[in-house]
Amino acid sequence: MAEAYRRHPFHAIRSEMAGRLLAGDAPALAAIQAARPPAGAPGVCTIGYEGSSLEGYLNRLLHAGVTLLCDVRRNPLSRKYGFSKSTLAKACEDVGIRYEHVPELGIASDERQALHTQADYDALFAAYERESLPRQTEALKKIGAWVQAGERVALTCFERLPEQCHRHCVAEALARTFGRKFAPQHL
Repeated sequence: MAEAYRRHPFHAIRSEMAGRLLAGDAPALAAIQAARPPAGAPGVCTIGYEGSSLEGYLNRLLHAGVTLLCDVRRNPLSRKYGFSKSTLAKACEDVGIRYEHVPELGIASDERQALHTQADYDALFAAYERESLPRQTEALKKIGAWVQAGERVALTCFERLPEQCHRHCVAEALARTFGRKFAPQHL
């Protein structure tokens, strides 16, 4: 294990035993410290898991300094390994990222059928912003409070491209409601 940490210090950035295993090996401990991504500034980013492995997805979150993953899927189930609610929550916990599910911000699956063109997505999101999102002020306030408390929050859903996912609507609503600090970065 110590040799793996020496060769691949990034894999030890959250290790609870690296200090014991590498006691007296100052260069290895320094390499682990240098591999730690800088703490992300409080704010909002978005990420989709389409086309990602669980490991790659978690690494993107870590590199972006995310401290809280906010799952905005109505039904947090996935046929893709690692992305159903309980497995994803455990994986996040294991790398030091808090997981929260906010299902009221999701879109019902029957509304997401027959989306073939960007115009179809745009029509769905216009209806979502007009009919659903205005009723979710408490959920938006909850996310706002997390950011105000110092969290770097990543909104997550399935779609890789933010313009084909409702999470960009949520992120834009947060920015309109709470200001520039909430302008999203899409990972």
